[in-house]
Amino acid sequence: MTIYISHPTTIDYKNDLYPLIRSSELNSRYEFILPHESSSEQYNTKELFASGICDLVIAECSAASTGQGIELGWANVFKIPIIAFYRKDLKPSGAIKVVANQVKDYSDRVDLIVKISIYLQNTV
Repeated sequence: MTIYISHPTTIDYKNDLYPLIRSSELNSRYEFILPHESSSEQYNTKELFASGICDLVIAECSAASTGQGIELGWANVFKIPIIAFYRKDLKPSGAIKVVANQVKDYSDRVDLIVKISIYLQNTV
């Protein structure tokens, strides 16, 4: 299963989100696409989603982001399931509920990985 990780660029994804995903046991079970992991990799997300490579989008939606909204719209158009997560102490954009199959909150980094794991175990 190939999973695209979507996130706003305003969060510290290089020091927080990406290492969290890569160091979790999920990384050995699934193929993750982290779009800004390498400066040499530039994804055209629309083409990526149209290609059928991605099976799922996991969206970290703790901050509003126009770019992420466009990206999630493309995933929705190409019928790629979207699970959105946001930090419990923050309020995600209401538009997330329109495109995401599920929207879940999390309290901390460990809770995020646990909830992603539970989601994947129950749907794969």
